[in-house]
Amino acid sequence: MEFHIPFEAYRKRYASKYAALYHAIHDEILANKLKYNTKLPSSRELAALFQLSRGTVNQVYDMLIAEGYLQADVGRGTYVVYADGQEKEQSSKGREIRLSAWASRVVGQDLVRGRERGEGEEEEEEEEEKEKEKGRVQEIAFAVARPHMEQFPREQWNRGMYEQVRRMTESPQEDAYIAEGHYALREAIALHLRRMRGIDAPPERIVIVNGSMQAIALLTQLLVNPGDPVVLERPGYQGASRAVLAAGGVPVHAALDEQGLIPQPWNARLLFVTPSRQFPTGAVLGLDRRQQLLRWAAEQGAVIVEDDYDSEFRHRGRPIEPLKVLDQEGRVVYIGTFSKTMLQDLRIGYVVLPEALHDAFVAAKRLFEPHPTGLLEQRSLAAFMASGGYERHLRRMRRVYASKFLLLQALLQEQLSTLFEWVDSDSGLHLFGWWRGDLRSYTAYAAACSNAGVTWTDASNYMLPAGKAGACFGFAHLTEEEIRQGVTRLRHTYEVLGCSYIT
Repeated sequence: MEFHIPFEAYRKRYASKYAALYHAIHDEILANKLKYNTKLPSSRELAALFQLSRGTVNQVYDMLIAEGYLQADVGRGTYVVYADGQEKEQSSKGREIRLSAWASRVVGQDLVRGRERGEGEEEEEEEEEKEKEKGRVQEIAFAVARPHMEQFPREQWNRGMYEQVRRMTESPQEDAYIAEGHYALREAIALHLRRMRGIDAPPERIVIVNGSMQAIALLTQLLVNPGDPVVLERPGYQGASRAVLAAGGVPVHAALDEQGLIPQPWNARLLFVTPSRQFPTGAVLGLDRRQQLLRWAAEQGAVIVEDDYDSEFRHRGRPIEPLKVLDQEGRVVYIGTFSKTMLQDLRIGYVVLPEALHDAFVAAKRLFEPHPTGLLEQRSLAAFMASGGYERHLRRMRRVYASKFLLLQALLQEQLSTLFEWVDSDSGLHLFGWWRGDLRSYTAYAAACSNAGVTWTDASNYMLPAGKAGACFGFAHLTEEEIRQGVTRLRHTYEVLGCSYIT
């Protein structure tokens, strides 16, 4: 299908493919170039045309539908329903509300419009037809960021929630206006970090946040001025990139190899890194490189933000100490989350701050949240941890996840190493592979696998180097039988297409 929008031009203006596609279609509609009742390509066609994931295209279509620019009719397709774009745009000039430079950058980087992706908080890609096609095989989605819920201790958690509701009604406002969060939870986190990660941090240096992205955004606003260079992993968590761009910073993309980030003498004063398990590849940063990063930070007067998003689940081998443990000069900010170990929608994270950053961070959080949110959940989690329930839950889930991890790793290595170069990993809730062929063959294989009822998380959302493709295979939510069936379908699809066509 022929369809022309200035997507490549917009890719030069926007860091994410989602933002580029959204604004390319949106602006063409407002300019009256995509006229009323124009039929748009299906998500499959548009994804293939611009080498995007169908999840990205569906997300853009959903946003434009919600804003009234498009309409999707079952059986007919997606159509432009905005009739007066050019005239309305011209008539509204002179009455526009002027945004600040920061607000404009936020909108441009899709922090307001789009749903957030990454750090184990990425959505699985949606398939348009999966609910429409009768008789289709059950889909197996190797999606990331989906913890196993069947063995979650629901009864104990529910009892704890009810108890905290009772206590909060008896002592209202007990935690009001404490931006750092519920103190008992900070105590429990301090004890957990000391025992499990070797981080000796008092509760007073810990601040509760609404997920790790809030911590990343606040830290960026505190530490980045317009024009400041900021070092980011590539591939890496796109949320950090968007935060940097919204603050007016200039991303400096650091190269990776099989050992993770490659230290360089960057002229920068801020670095975001995932040393315990590089996101998304899973590579572990060795001790020598960790020490190099700390020396660089000391020489530059820089801050290192260590995002430890899912290293709680180590399946074999000895864990390497977090960068924070090695930090002797107060240069490392450590971020953790409960999104992988507890309920995905709990949205409780925490940040361990150096003394020099603590007051500024708390002041910034207090500006956005004079009264901290989620206090009921914070108090319930504190009681759950104090009772020993959290550690028991972790031990149980480590056994469950380790079995699935070892099974999937063995199957992928045995049956799909012709297609993917797998990154060796000992922990976490997904496995990563670099596609051995070109982008066109990757797109063709992904589409064929989707038709066969098996999908994965496309790593193109994580700022892959130009011309490279990769895939994340999450397994936490799947049964072992589903893992076996999924890999069988992946292998069968490869055999049907033919190795010469793919590679």
